[in-house]
Amino acid sequence: MSPVTSTAAPRPLSAARCEGLSGRVVVPGDKSISHRALIFSTMAVGESRIEGLLESEDVLNTAGAMRALGATVERLDDGAWRVAGVGTGGLMEPETVLDFGNSGTGARLVMGLVGSHPIAATFVGDASLSRRPMGRVLDPLRAMGVEVIARSGDRLPLTLRGPESAVPLTYRLPVASAQVKSAVLLAGLNAAGTTTVIEPVPTRDHTERMLVGYGADLTIEEDETGGRLIHLVGRPELRPQALAVPADPSSAAFPIVAALIVPGSEIVVEGVMLNPTRTGLFDTLVEMGADIAIENERLAGGERVGDLRVRHSRLTGVTVPAARAPSMIDEYPVLAVAAAFAEGETAMLGLEELRVKESDRLAAVARGLAANGVTAHEGEASLTVVGGRGAVAGGGRVVTHLDHRIAMSFLVMGLASARPVTVDDTAMIATSFPDFVDLMTGLGARFQTAEESA
Repeated sequence: MSPVTSTAAPRPLSAARCEGLSGRVVVPGDKSISHRALIFSTMAVGESRIEGLLESEDVLNTAGAMRALGATVERLDDGAWRVAGVGTGGLMEPETVLDFGNSGTGARLVMGLVGSHPIAATFVGDASLSRRPMGRVLDPLRAMGVEVIARSGDRLPLTLRGPESAVPLTYRLPVASAQVKSAVLLAGLNAAGTTTVIEPVPTRDHTERMLVGYGADLTIEEDETGGRLIHLVGRPELRPQALAVPADPSSAAFPIVAALIVPGSEIVVEGVMLNPTRTGLFDTLVEMGADIAIENERLAGGERVGDLRVRHSRLTGVTVPAARAPSMIDEYPVLAVAAAFAEGETAMLGLEELRVKESDRLAAVARGLAANGVTAHEGEASLTVVGGRGAVAGGGRVVTHLDHRIAMSFLVMGLASARPVTVDDTAMIATSFPDFVDLMTGLGARFQTAEESA
């Protein structure tokens, strides 16, 4: 299977007010873990089996990159995936470019992986990814001896050429970022000695958990300010694994918020990962008055998971502290939709990371809210939404900027607003949640294409 890059024509879609949502659903496997499962299995010696892999464009592009770097990656008849790894230090120089489509996660993690190997690789992506800055990953790689050939602003397309022997690094993250942390740790796998990452604010820790699971020598200590020092001994022999990928909390956010704002709703989202570095949205919604109950808690793939029962709720605005941003950075667009239906103001702080996502998400959310009659105040790194006490006018057309989370968030808004909400494109939703429309329709959502409304 070759890398997937979305070149489809725009597919506008409208969401209309619906009756109560009901049913039990399973959202796709977690994207963060799916990327990492493919990458770490490539660095192991032997065959790994991955069940529940998210088969989205983003993840399939990472699978294609691992093949280009020498691993055998194939989908089995039972739906699981088999990866025959090449071992630490065993990457082959790819004969083709590594195309990551719309995936910043895939591109940044694999830059770290490739950077410490004595090979050259060229990274490309779609128009959206090519606008996103890569300097925060490239700067520590340069310090490890990696040669970077890039256009202005450290943007794709770019080529990395690794040194004969990468230099281990002690690196303090200037901004909380799980992607940058993970890229440095992946580079440290093939550096002789100990690589240390210092993160002032803890971010999602899937990389650390999975490295230990695969057999890496990794230790973590906390400093006196609550930050973390992560030490990784380079050139380990990683062991192949059998993994089950839990359901993605970022994808679960969409049906959960929809059920909270559509009167008469009650749904269950099964098997959602409840890693505390990923549950900031759920914590915030509960603070707002959301009726969310965790049932059937258990462990899957080394992660805590549970079934979330969600009922329509009257929400109240809150202040979301900046310290919570790393645990919910991808969920702010859909939180803003929930806030639009709440009573009072919801203030979200520490959002500078949203400026450099698939789009300038902070600006895109503010404009989407305004287009649908919701008052919002956009700051440099903040957003305050003035709730409509359960009522939102809707009727607007939202510019998604090729951003899947903007598209899904405003389609959720349309399910509870007075008039339909239209997004200008849904083609890119396949990058993370290919079955979004079908899953939501199964719960009772109402969507309409431009042809159907003509």
